[in-house]
Amino acid sequence: MFEKQTRLQSLFYVINKNLTAYHNCDTFYVMDRNDCVIYKGKFFQIEWYYTEKGESQPYDYYKACDVIQQRKFLMLCQRMGDFGKILDKTKFRSEGDDFYAFKPQPDRYLCFFKKGKKIIVTNAYMKKGDKLPKSEKLIATTCRTDYLRRFPEDKEEDEK
Repeated sequence: MFEKQTRLQSLFYVINKNLTAYHNCDTFYVMDRNDCVIYKGKFFQIEWYYTEKGESQPYDYYKACDVIQQRKFLMLCQRMGDFGKILDKTKFRSEGDDFYAFKPQPDRYLCFFKKGKKIIVTNAYMKKGDKLPKSEKLIATTCRTDYLRRFPEDKEEDEK
């Protein structure tokens, strides 16, 4: 138990230390394939989606959340990465059209699975109603299309 707690604390520290550099540097920082990784586990590697300019809406949303909300999201990423599934539908579930959502209350992080045991987090928002807003699903679809266009070697795979 102590080892897991220490591992999670160090994960949280390393991720926040690395991601803080994204916002606190004097020059414009561009996210790329090397630093878009949120968590790498035994089953999945979870990554932020970023545009060709290196901008990442879900990452910016994450940074705007308080430390407790950030930790909730990272714990879900760790669980998915290490165990390959989250059985609790209040924490992770299908949203249709091969999109899924990490659900640390009250936030939602939409994502999709792709070849190579990876999960790409496309966008994030604060839940305001019972249903997934169409605008958020459209953003996720646009992000997935852009991602697969830019990285054609990474085709989607139905890993559920």
